[in-house]
Amino acid sequence: MADTAIPPGTTAHRPGTAAARRPGRPPASASPRRRSRATAGTGRLAALLVSPTLLVLTIVVLYPTLMALDESLYGVKGLDPRTGFISDTEPFVGLKNYTGIFAQAGDRFWNAFWNTTFFTVVTVSLETLIGVAMALIMHRAFRGRGLVRASILVPWAIPTAISGLLWKWIFNADGIANVLLGHQVLWTADGFSAKVAVVIADVWKTAPFIGLLVLAGLQVIPKEVYEAARLDGANAFQQFRRITLPLVKPALLVAVLFRCLDALRMFDLPYILIGAQKGSVETLSMLAQNEASNVRFGPASAYAVLLFLYVFLIALAFVRLLGADLIGDAGGTRKSGSRRAGVPRRRVREVTA
Repeated sequence: MADTAIPPGTTAHRPGTAAARRPGRPPASASPRRRSRATAGTGRLAALLVSPTLLVLTIVVLYPTLMALDESLYGVKGLDPRTGFISDTEPFVGLKNYTGIFAQAGDRFWNAFWNTTFFTVVTVSLETLIGVAMALIMHRAFRGRGLVRASILVPWAIPTAISGLLWKWIFNADGIANVLLGHQVLWTADGFSAKVAVVIADVWKTAPFIGLLVLAGLQVIPKEVYEAARLDGANAFQQFRRITLPLVKPALLVAVLFRCLDALRMFDLPYILIGAQKGSVETLSMLAQNEASNVRFGPASAYAVLLFLYVFLIALAFVRLLGADLIGDAGGTRKSGSRRAGVPRRRVREVTA
């Protein structure tokens, strides 16, 4: 082999030296001091942008929750056993309000709990099916589509109190519902028919909300995807199952989550449509309101805290399941990306060797 001499004044092109780098390529790693400054600046900017939201959440959510938790530890004003006079302050009873819920008022609490769960499961399921159907109808191009969209969204725009009064008139003894059925049904009395009335009224009002969110998800799906599916021989059901549902899934899950949280706190519709202290439709919110109206703020706060925990656990489970799915997809992408990136590295090492 012939010896090669390096001319004086030149630098050997070794891997990793500045001369071996391509023109315009930045250094392999920035200075630790610069990286720390950039990270600190980004953290300060993020804290500044999030601080208004955190302040509003503290005032609207955190402070009332802490006050309700504190109030639930006190009992009802009554006779002071030491003095024999009426006490001006609420006595501290600790967890007695919570134990009383599951002991003395256990039947009423569990009835309200199962009513709340029943309304949430049934109404959200029906609203999801009807809302998706509404979104598919509103997404199609036909004459009078704007009028159909406006008419579908009218029930969602009506206040819940007005909607309750409207359906109370419909479900009256001589109302339109009994005229169409042809026989007498006591819809607003205490019983299973009252539950059916609440479910119908709630589905009629809030199904357009899910339809609106699903419609927003449908409008971002490219038309080329459906054209390619039709060219491949996919029918309408296959397009809906393999294209529409997977692509509209994020918007649909958000809509279902919002509706679940709203249905768990249902109060005004059954209160106005059926009435207070009706065991067949009494929810946890109605139970807490009934205790507060009777000046039993301690037990009412205990009911409110339990309802908050129930809603929080449902939301946490929903978000964790949804978040686990997203993390799994991201993790699979990272792993596959690392495998793809690992092949060129080994090849480069082999060539260098």
